[in-house]
Amino acid sequence: MPRKVPAVLCLAVLAAALAACGGGAEPGASNTITVWTEENLADRMAVQQDLAAGFTRKTGVKVELVGIGEDQFSQVLTAAAAAGDLPDVIGAVPLAAVRELDANELLDTETPARIVGDLGRETFSPRALELDSDGGRLLAVPSDGWAQLILYRKDLFQKAGLAPPDTYERLEAAARRLNTGGVAGITLAVAPKDSFTAQSFEHVALANGCELADGSGKTVLDSPQCVRAFAFYSALVRNYSVKGDQDVDSTRATYFAGRAAMTIWSSFILDELAGLRDDALPSCAECRADKRWLAANTGVVTALKGPDGARPAQFGEIVSWAIPYDARKDAARRFVTYMMSEGYERWVGMAPEGKVPVRTTLARSWDRLPAGVDAKEPLAAVYPAGLLDALRRSPDTFARWGIAQGQGRLVGAMMGELPVPRALAGAAGGSLTPEAAARRAKADVETIKRGIRR
Repeated sequence: MPRKVPAVLCLAVLAAALAACGGGAEPGASNTITVWTEENLADRMAVQQDLAAGFTRKTGVKVELVGIGEDQFSQVLTAAAAAGDLPDVIGAVPLAAVRELDANELLDTETPARIVGDLGRETFSPRALELDSDGGRLLAVPSDGWAQLILYRKDLFQKAGLAPPDTYERLEAAARRLNTGGVAGITLAVAPKDSFTAQSFEHVALANGCELADGSGKTVLDSPQCVRAFAFYSALVRNYSVKGDQDVDSTRATYFAGRAAMTIWSSFILDELAGLRDDALPSCAECRADKRWLAANTGVVTALKGPDGARPAQFGEIVSWAIPYDARKDAARRFVTYMMSEGYERWVGMAPEGKVPVRTTLARSWDRLPAGVDAKEPLAAVYPAGLLDALRRSPDTFARWGIAQGQGRLVGAMMGELPVPRALAGAAGGSLTPEAAARRAKADVETIKRGIRR
């Protein structure tokens, strides 16, 4: 935690600033703001540099843009906070990281509400605003989201007479039936130190009504619903998936090579599946003659339902603009407002397959934005309207552990520990029963919870 400047010193600095500038300046104001962004890939950084230049031309405020890797965020944040050197704005912040910022009392929670109010609260997804709120405070400005999907080989399913894998029963039946001839029934993430494993399992667990906590805040990862989710996921890994600690890269590579009938992946896969990114092209035998073959033969399930679940559920991520508590607030507000209005189409257009808009102002035209890296084509030119309509609506229905139960700070604190993937890996490897894995996950989460600063 950085030390906060005493109020008397703040007043002295403000008085000096007003005297020097003739009034109206923020404490510590300058003509430059620092913006961190987790959209740190080279092509996306180039777009953001161009957007920042447009903001500077309009306002005269310069932007120092710094790319931060998601896996480095906590470490960089801790160092910057300790040094009292936080940025003015942080972009593309996942929900857990927003809660991490809040848990460490690093957020300005007044400016986001002003930005949303000025832009029109009615133009935002209500669910996205809900996921970014805590105790009546809007912690950050939701920007866009990506959806977790079950991808499956339509050609193999049709040949075997199988229904789409939208329930536990149908998914397991398909994995068992299609696990043959050098093709795995499914390829699933199980690497214990990979956040992708946590996301994949949460998608499956939510489908069965498994929650992190109940309404009173009690950790309930050992509930019957969660035990069944651990059992289901670990059995799929042991019996029908590729051996070893599969992760975000290997699961995609296996599916793209035609060596798995199903996988769970985020909507960010859609441009790669369509052959629009040269460093992640489908490599199946049929794909050599037609790079769109796999996209044409892939079906997509958005929400899954388990036997104990009340309704189908889907994991999804909302990313947001966060403003630290000691930011140059006026300049930060203007920058975020610009990125959510004049710059919004280009921001979402960096990767529309994984940046589903949460503002209605762009919802209808989103699927016509060019997707891809080395080749560009609108998603509407590749995928059926039904899938794109489901993705367009998905931010309004995303389910997440803990946030609705007031455990957002715990969700943030879990980000660096990954207790559930560790327990899940034990169950998948056979060293833990599903019941023991659920108990281990609960115990580790409760240890993290006790360490959260109140």
